[in-house]
Amino acid sequence: MSVLAPENRQARPAPEPGAASMWLSDGWTVTKRNLTKLKRSPDMLVFAVLQPIMFVLLFSQIYGGSIQVEGTDYTQYLMAGIFAQTVIFGSTFSGSAMAQDLKDGIIDRFRTLPMSSSAVLVGRTNSDLVLNGISMLIMMATGFVVGWRVNAPFSSFLAGIGLLLLFSYAFSWVMALLGMSVKSPEVINNASFMILFPLTFISNAFVQSQTLPAPLEAFANWNPVSALVQAARELFGNVGSVPTPDAWPMQNAVPTVLAGAILMLLIFVPLCIRKFASISSR
Repeated sequence: MSVLAPENRQARPAPEPGAASMWLSDGWTVTKRNLTKLKRSPDMLVFAVLQPIMFVLLFSQIYGGSIQVEGTDYTQYLMAGIFAQTVIFGSTFSGSAMAQDLKDGIIDRFRTLPMSSSAVLVGRTNSDLVLNGISMLIMMATGFVVGWRVNAPFSSFLAGIGLLLLFSYAFSWVMALLGMSVKSPEVINNASFMILFPLTFISNAFVQSQTLPAPLEAFANWNPVSALVQAARELFGNVGSVPTPDAWPMQNAVPTVLAGAILMLLIFVPLCIRKFASISSR
């Protein structure tokens, strides 16, 4: 077999990166862009964290003495509800940010770049996941100050955090679709609060669903937020001897939340990508 002289050898072109690696790289680039924007606007993080801290202090220190929960201390009962409310409200940033980027023409700039269109959505929802993770850490520190404790193994504690963040990530895609469907960021702020306030307050987040009027009790027991709160309480060991409502989502809270999060991802990720593609083609 003959061997070509070094000067006669032709250099082979470097293999092009695969579609998956390019997609991951694009998604990470957009994620860093959003996190850098957050770093330059720390007031966004401050106000995102101050609201749940206010709820912790308001309910545990002001209303806590008037709210009795059968079978446990109210602070232990409360914190899972605060965690769920925090991550759900934190998911709204995806919707408002997408609406703002559309208004400012940022999406038009992304369209001119040689990048995956879905990477914009992945970067947006990933940055909200990071923000929710930071908020969770601060909320837990606040909870420890007011007397909240984890009464479960460390693995169960980590599973509770993971479940909360998974649900928030799935819900971010719901809000991203809403953000691309409205006319202005102001509209999504009003629309999201009209949806989220009933979901969080007509639930077991702050009071037992058994104390609500019958129609609201039925709604609360089948409310996905109630399942998320119940699952967090179970994984953090904060259930105590509180009776669990006789409704399937409450009796099977963890699998209900897992199934709901996966279902949201399966439905809303393709819908978001399709909506973004239709917007980019205009």
